[in-house]
Amino acid sequence: MPLRILIAEDQRLIGEGFSSLLRGAGFDVIGEATDGHEAVRLAENLRPDIAVLDISMPGLNGIDAARAIQRSCPETKTLIVTMHSDDSYVVDALRAGIGGYVLKSQAGPDLVQAINQVVQGNVYLSPGISGALANAVRSNVDVPEDPLTPREREVLQLVAEGMTSKEVSNMLHVSPKTVDAHRASIMRKLDLHDTAGLVRYAIRRGLIEI
Repeated sequence: MPLRILIAEDQRLIGEGFSSLLRGAGFDVIGEATDGHEAVRLAENLRPDIAVLDISMPGLNGIDAARAIQRSCPETKTLIVTMHSDDSYVVDALRAGIGGYVLKSQAGPDLVQAINQVVQGNVYLSPGISGALANAVRSNVDVPEDPLTPREREVLQLVAEGMTSKEVSNMLHVSPKTVDAHRASIMRKLDLHDTAGLVRYAIRRGLIEI
């Protein structure tokens, strides 16, 4: 029985390319999402063997979507496919329990191999990533943990995408006061003082793209 794959990629042409590649390799692509929230919903409904997620997606980024999928669907393994090769992204993904990290530039030759490795319980990193991470470890590079909670990252992303507190509250089904409290906590933790600073931080962390 072929492995059942869920793909989450906000750029439809890239998502369709991944689907074509994986179907050609004999996998069963059972769902395609264009944002992190949709990916979590589809994972809960379809229970795929593997969820292939982009990092920078609207609404909910791929790493936090992976965390949510792992909580609600522990049998589903997660794999990131992204253009981001910085050590901080890789470390965040590994800390989140993600099984594979594939660069989009190498997705053609790497993605099928990554899925086969991850489903066996192994960790797969694209060759370029492996070298970058090894260098970081050898150099004792300290990659600090993100100080924000998953909910705070979610609020940060939506604010950085331009939503008002009311729009965020409607999206997350909480009160505007709760959103404002999260925003104040985010700014305190990050020592930021305006929305522009929040946007810059969100871009650095891969929560949104420019």
